[in-house]
Amino acid sequence: MEVFESIEYDNVNFTIEPIAIGEYEKCSFVNCNFSNVDLSNFIFIDCNFTGTNLSLIKLDNTAFRDVVFKDCKMIGLQFDTTNNFGLIVSFDNCTLTNSSFYKTKIKSTSFLNSNLSEVDFSLCDLSGSVFENCDLLNAVFDQTNLEKVDFRTAINYSIDIDRNKIKKSKHATSELRGLLGKYGIIID
Repeated sequence: MEVFESIEYDNVNFTIEPIAIGEYEKCSFVNCNFSNVDLSNFIFIDCNFTGTNLSLIKLDNTAFRDVVFKDCKMIGLQFDTTNNFGLIVSFDNCTLTNSSFYKTKIKSTSFLNSNLSEVDFSLCDLSGSVFENCDLLNAVFDQTNLEKVDFRTAINYSIDIDRNKIKKSKHATSELRGLLGKYGIIID
């Protein structure tokens, strides 16, 4: 597998100019378009994606190790098909709607200022993660490890406290309805 190191890709439309399969280390992808591109079996280590469209990319056995996504459009991604070994990612001001982290182990992940509507976190280990200023409308948490997760500035989430591990998770009083909604309790 070819290795590409410390390269900055700026305004590249990878839907027209195919990206070479390989291992990308310390590379930056700025304002690029990967929409619908097959990135299966690629390896990204210590890379940054900024202002990039990654919607509907194929991620079968793709490795993300210490990868930062900022200001990215990432609709419909299946992180559950990635290579989970060493999976470390963070998201800042990203749109991840309709994506899936089903059964992934992404402890201590930062989700900042992002739209996570309709994201599937079922059977995921999110322990120690932070959802800062995130919209979690219709996100699915089912048998998810949410221990020590910080939801204090997140909105629109609904978590069944009987079906998820939530010990020592942090919540704002304004979002208690997201924890107690199934009980029909009126919170005023």
